[in-house]
Amino acid sequence: ALYHEKIKNQRKDFQHKLSHSLAEDYDAVCVEDLNLKGIAGGLHFGKGIQDNGYGQFLSMLGYKLEERGKYLIKVDRYFASSKICSVCGHKKKELALSERIYLCECGNRMDRDVNAAVNILKEGKRIYKKMCIIAQKKIRNRIKKEPRDTRG
Repeated sequence: ALYHEKIKNQRKDFQHKLSHSLAEDYDAVCVEDLNLKGIAGGLHFGKGIQDNGYGQFLSMLGYKLEERGKYLIKVDRYFASSKICSVCGHKKKELALSERIYLCECGNRMDRDVNAAVNILKEGKRIYKKMCIIAQKKIRNRIKKEPRDTRG
């Protein structure tokens, strides 16, 4: 029991340090909104995938970014980040988990996870731009509604 407690504390310490570093260094962080329970059951990984602390890490990262006026952008779990070519945008119909190298018709050849990370970043930037446009519209509407000083 003491050994498990020590590991738990080491993981939590690492997560705090990493989330602090990311929150200090970046204005926005893009992540994939994973369904870990579905992954654990569907792919037969067992409880090991739930024990990695990803949810706890995202929670820490989220509040640390928010405290600094920064953003945690969650890309939808159904976004096909692995199947889309990060160079040309072509989407594969099928991609087996065993395929670790992403090969595209355009000649792009890269690690599957790197390709997915680039796509998550691109989608996160798209979401961020959309958030900014919505915020600007709200500010403009608020300014239009404010009464103007007619003196002067």
